[in-house]
Amino acid sequence: MGIYPSSLGKLIEQFSKFPGIGKKSAERLALYVLRSPKDFAEELARSLFEVKEKIKFCSVCFSLTDIDPCPICTDQRRANGVLCVVEGPGDQLAIEKSGTFKGRYHILQGVLSPLDGVGIEDIRIAELMTRLRKENIKEVILAINPSVEGEATASYIANLLKEKYLTVTRIALGIPLGGDLKYIDSMTLKRSIDNRSQYSP
Repeated sequence: MGIYPSSLGKLIEQFSKFPGIGKKSAERLALYVLRSPKDFAEELARSLFEVKEKIKFCSVCFSLTDIDPCPICTDQRRANGVLCVVEGPGDQLAIEKSGTFKGRYHILQGVLSPLDGVGIEDIRIAELMTRLRKENIKEVILAINPSVEGEATASYIANLLKEKYLTVTRIALGIPLGGDLKYIDSMTLKRSIDNRSQYSP
């Protein structure tokens, strides 16, 4: 028998499944929920259900949204012909927080990684090419994390876009090799976007 009552033990177990949350942190969170008013626990449970029920991928850019298409894709002020290609929704949010980019996004939902079994058909490259045919895109910014897989993905996309008569740029790499856009400060991101350069694979 555990030291905690069964229901509390289950809650600790669930919290410990979160990334970066160890057993001690999970215990603290569970005990906080236990000590909080009942309406806090109800609101927390409701929020968890709503996230699972309402959040989906935008059918245009593949960002997380509860409205489809998402507000960025339907904002005509952002239809300026510039498309920023990122690896995941967290990277898009990081760029949005920097306040420096006013175009639209395309979220790949991953990068090419043959060792992990992630190929061209597993990420949103085909959908990117479809968008380029449909939308009046003049510039594609490759804002993919500078990991080995990210560089391979950026190079692959740049080669696909060679004959498309549009400008392909890469964010300036003030971002360290192996860095992750989600964890880069806003000023570094702003400078990287502002100082982007022509990309040649």
